[in-house]
Amino acid sequence: MKLKIDGREVIAQPGQSLLDMVRQLGLVSEQLSQDPLAARIAGEVFTLNYIPVRQKDAVGEITNTRHAMAASGGEIKLVRYADAAGKDAYVRTVQFVVFLALHRLWPDARAKMTCTLGPGLYIDVNNAPDFSTQRLKAEIQQIISENIPLLRRRVSTADAIAYFQSRGDEDKARLLKWRTADYFDEYIYDDFRDYYYGEMAPSTGYIRVWDVRPADNGFLFLFPDDRDPDRVGNYQHMPHFLGVFNEGERWCELMECETVADLNALVESDRIRELIRVNEALHEKRYSQVADMVCQRGAKAVMLAGPSSSGKTTSANRLATQLRVHGKKPVLMSLDDYYLDRDKIAPGPDGKLDLEHINTIDTDLFKEQIAQLLRGEEVEIPTFSFKLGCRVWVGHRLKLDPDSVIIVEGLHALNPVLSPEGIDSNLIFRMYVSPLLPLNLDDHNRIPTSYLRLLRRIVRDFEGRGASVQHTMSMWDSVRRGEKRWIYPFQENADVIFNSSTLYELAVLKKHIYPLLTAVQPEDPWYDEVRAVVKILNFVLEADVDDEIPPTSLVREFIGGNTFYRK
Repeated sequence: MKLKIDGREVIAQPGQSLLDMVRQLGLVSEQLSQDPLAARIAGEVFTLNYIPVRQKDAVGEITNTRHAMAASGGEIKLVRYADAAGKDAYVRTVQFVVFLALHRLWPDARAKMTCTLGPGLYIDVNNAPDFSTQRLKAEIQQIISENIPLLRRRVSTADAIAYFQSRGDEDKARLLKWRTADYFDEYIYDDFRDYYYGEMAPSTGYIRVWDVRPADNGFLFLFPDDRDPDRVGNYQHMPHFLGVFNEGERWCELMECETVADLNALVESDRIRELIRVNEALHEKRYSQVADMVCQRGAKAVMLAGPSSSGKTTSANRLATQLRVHGKKPVLMSLDDYYLDRDKIAPGPDGKLDLEHINTIDTDLFKEQIAQLLRGEEVEIPTFSFKLGCRVWVGHRLKLDPDSVIIVEGLHALNPVLSPEGIDSNLIFRMYVSPLLPLNLDDHNRIPTSYLRLLRRIVRDFEGRGASVQHTMSMWDSVRRGEKRWIYPFQENADVIFNSSTLYELAVLKKHIYPLLTAVQPEDPWYDEVRAVVKILNFVLEADVDDEIPPTSLVREFIGGNTFYRK
């Protein structure tokens, strides 16, 4: 069978893996940035251990795996670290190596993936006597040097559940009880068995750029730098961010909902309604605490930032409500109104407008007007017309009363370039909002925060604007790149970080979105990204409890019915 791998022709022999052919073509590299980690075939990502032409194919028996090759016309694109799918494969391979090392050294330990901090992954470790990052690091290096092939095998779901129960891995056994398929794929080496819900690199030897550092109650695994994968990412201590994740873990314990299996049990018993009430009460209490902090400082402006679909608009309104309790007169402003006219924005190298860039904001005008307002002067605030693509002036004049507090909401609100000069820093309070979901699939598999935001955005775009999944996905990569450049670097500068996730919303969002996601076909360019989210939702039990969600809930910003949006 003739194939094209990155445009180069090769004849695939029966039983020959993609990795064999990649080596044959001389496409391997000692540099992580250049070395293929996986392959994309007809919209799907495959391991390089994949065999395009099996022996039984050669004698005329067609198998399901062959269909991807037929659909692609023999075209194969190699995936490297710079590709999101390549990084995901690298991360999953790291998970295998790390948990295998922990299993070898401390077989009775409980290790749990907790959160991502910049280029690092924080893993909590308990019941590991004499735990040492030095010993762990040496064992990881040993496993990497062994270059263990990462081959997947299929077992019955019942057998997998029995195995994990026999080992005391109840988190995995309970999760698999919600699996609808009667089979389960796993990776195995000696007596170690696990799975990470996606493709991995061909072998452990692909982990070339990494480091391990000690951390409270565990360790931090450092990944390659996104901009330069041939060196380890530069980690900066993030105490505020880690504190919010730790708070989220406490919320999970308080609400008895630490994993998807816990969430499903609450849905099945209808106790999810109680979960909703407690989660919403915790949010309200937190907004009240933030309002207390603003008033205690005597701040006159709140700069509220966060990534896409984090709930910034609802957060601004709920904070405004709490400030009214203090007798304040909140004034809501949006950075969107300071956009430059579209015809004044220079296109990027690809010829498109990068609307996530800070240069799309008239930063000079914003700084000038905020400074004037804080000095007690009156200004005319612009309004940006998205229909016309330009700024308009409609006579919106503003002057602050002694009890007024401005709440400025926008992606760039924490960027120092927007800080007015000559103004007492105590007059400005900075708030960062992001849905930092602490819910895990199991101890070894997190649910990425970005998945929750993507689900929120797809639901909102479809329910509120009639936009397709494909339309939302076509913008998502650009949105994520903008966040990494313009939002994340400043999140630790916030006076408070607000976790806008709710533990119940995956079960609610599934009702609104699951049929849309499963309708995306393999030939769609975003199929693999969508399928990764579907794999998570396949374990989540759907909940029809929209009537229990308050009209001011953050979740309402996405599923509809948010009363803050009423005219």
